[in-house]
Amino acid sequence: MNPEIRSLKSIRSVVFDFDGTLAELNIDFPRMRQSILRLIDDEGILSDDMASLYVLEMIETAAAEIAATRPENGSAFRRRAFEIIRAIEMEAALRGRLFPGTIPLLEDLRRSGRKSAVVTRNCRSAVLQIFPQIDVYCDLLLTRDDVPRVKPAVDHLIRSMQAMGTVPRNSAMVGDHPMDVRMAREAGVRAVGVLSGHSTERDLRRAGADLVLKDASHLLSLLS
Repeated sequence: MNPEIRSLKSIRSVVFDFDGTLAELNIDFPRMRQSILRLIDDEGILSDDMASLYVLEMIETAAAEIAATRPENGSAFRRRAFEIIRAIEMEAALRGRLFPGTIPLLEDLRRSGRKSAVVTRNCRSAVLQIFPQIDVYCDLLLTRDDVPRVKPAVDHLIRSMQAMGTVPRNSAMVGDHPMDVRMAREAGVRAVGVLSGHSTERDLRRAGADLVLKDASHLLSLLS
């Protein structure tokens, strides 16, 4: 047996990304990014300096820079920026759906005595729009609204394990983005990449994935 697969036998908890892993949620990230860059430009800040950042990090960096000289403007900027991205996320959530294998997978994990959690950079409202009964199937949901530092910060993943009472050596992180894989490696958990999002197997392997699957529904047979 492949040693990467054998190493999954001891897994007692599985932490999932949401978008592209458990659900199809086609958020218009280019539109989101351009909207935030325009908002930054309106504040008289050089947005070019932040163009390489993820959107959430772009917002926090700009808000801190504004607040350094205009504290009240920094708070107002942050509030407006999150209103913009939340509106785009909710628009996508109204058209989104769970992947067909998501609920059967989560049901089987629970029947097998394993715990499951979702960690996502998305807002809680968007996740619940697509998966309103998530608390029936998952032990925990941690969105960006629930943590002080969102992934790729490893704290996001560690908090999920702490809340479930599990430890890294018996846990796996499943996600469709290299960010998920790198976070898993940093936390010391098994990193499982899935091809149901927009990343290639090469992307996920280069990030350090222990295993790459077509989609998350293939996971349970490897845990059995």
